[in-house]
Amino acid sequence: MNLTPIVLIIYLLMLPVTAMVPVLRDLTAGRYPGLGEFEQHLFMSANMLGALLFVPLAGLLSDWWRRRKIIIVVALAVNTLSLLMLTLDWPYAVYLSWRFLEGCAHITSLSLLMALAVDHARQRGMGAVMGLVGTALGLGVASGAPLGGFIGQHGAEHVLQAGFWLLLALTLLATLLLRDAPLRHGSTTLSALLRSLPDNRRLLLPYTFAFVDRLTVGFIVSTLSLYLSSVIGLESVAIGLVMALFLVPFSLLTYPAGLLSRHWNPLFMMLAGSAAYGITLTAIGFVVPGMIPWLMFAGGVVASLMYAPSLVLVANLSRPEHKALAMSGFHFAGSLGFVLGPLTGGLLVALFGATTLPAYPMAFLVVGGLEVLCALLFLPLALRWAARGEGRS
Repeated sequence: MNLTPIVLIIYLLMLPVTAMVPVLRDLTAGRYPGLGEFEQHLFMSANMLGALLFVPLAGLLSDWWRRRKIIIVVALAVNTLSLLMLTLDWPYAVYLSWRFLEGCAHITSLSLLMALAVDHARQRGMGAVMGLVGTALGLGVASGAPLGGFIGQHGAEHVLQAGFWLLLALTLLATLLLRDAPLRHGSTTLSALLRSLPDNRRLLLPYTFAFVDRLTVGFIVSTLSLYLSSVIGLESVAIGLVMALFLVPFSLLTYPAGLLSRHWNPLFMMLAGSAAYGITLTAIGFVVPGMIPWLMFAGGVVASLMYAPSLVLVANLSRPEHKALAMSGFHFAGSLGFVLGPLTGGLLVALFGATTLPAYPMAFLVVGGLEVLCALLFLPLALRWAARGEGRS
C-alpha cells in the first residue's frame, strides 16, 4: 500500500485539535460567561483525559482483532460527530462530555494510523516510515495553531465547523484509501495477548523518554510562554514566532532523522538528542533575551534527533502481535507527560519563587536536567543493547 494516505490523514487529523488552542477562551468563557480559569482549563483536560483512558484499550482491541482500518474509520466518524456536537448549545458539563469523547476518538485513530504505518513499514525501512509519520504529526501541530487563529478571527465556532467538515472528509478518505496490511503472526486470543505483555518490558525505555519529552513540551507551551510574556515582555505574536522557531525545524527534520536511524543506532541517537535538548532547554532560562530564539531553533533541531528514533525503537522492540498496543502505550506515556508538564512548571516556579533563587531559571534547570539525567541513566543499557545488536532498524 502507498503510505501517502496514512501520512496525509495523520497530518490533517492534527489540525482540528491544535486549531482550538488560539480560540480556547472564546470556546469556553466566550460561550459560557462566568466560567473561572479552572473550568476553562477543563476544556483541554477533558480531551486529554479521554486520550489517556482510551488509548491502551484501542491498541489492545486492534491487536486482538487484527484489524486497523475499520477501527480507524469508526474512530474518525465518532470524532466527526463530536466536533459537530461541540458546535451546538449544551450545558457545560455535556459540552465537556463531547470533548472527552473527541479525545477518545482522536487518540484511537492517531495511534492506529501509526500502527498501520508500522505494518507497512517493512517494505521501506522502519526509520524512513517513522520519520515520515513524525514529520506529518509535527507539521500538523505546527500549522494547526496559526490556521485556527486565522479561521477564528471570524468566530470560534468557525474553527469547530471547519474541523467537522475536515474530519468528515478524512472519514471518507480513510474508507476509500486505507488498506490493512497482512499480519504475519497467527491468530491470538485476548487472554494470550495479555499474558505475553511482560515480554514487551523493553518498551519502557522509549516510553520513559516519550513521557519526559512530552513533559518538557507541556512545560514549554505553558511555563516558557509565561516566562516570555511576564519576564521578557514579548507580545503574543512574538511568542508565536518563538514557538514556531522550535516547531518548524523539529517537524521538517524528523524525516531526515528517521533516515539516519537506518545507518546510526537509533538508541544512541535518542540519548544524544535528549541530552542536547535538555542542555538547550536549561540554557533558555539563563541567557539574554536575544539568544532565546536561537536556542529555540537549536532545540527544534536536536529534538528531531530523539523523536524519530524513539518511534523506531517502539516499532522494533515490540512483539509482532503487539504493534498497535505498543504504539498506544507510546501515546499514553507521552500524553501523561504532556498533562503533567504545565503542572510541573507551575509547581517549580511557585516553589522557587518562595526562595531567594530565581524562579524561572531554576525551573528550566530542573526540567531540562530531567532530559540529561534520563540520557545518562540509560547509557549503560544502550551500550549493552548495542553490543547485542538490539533496537536496530
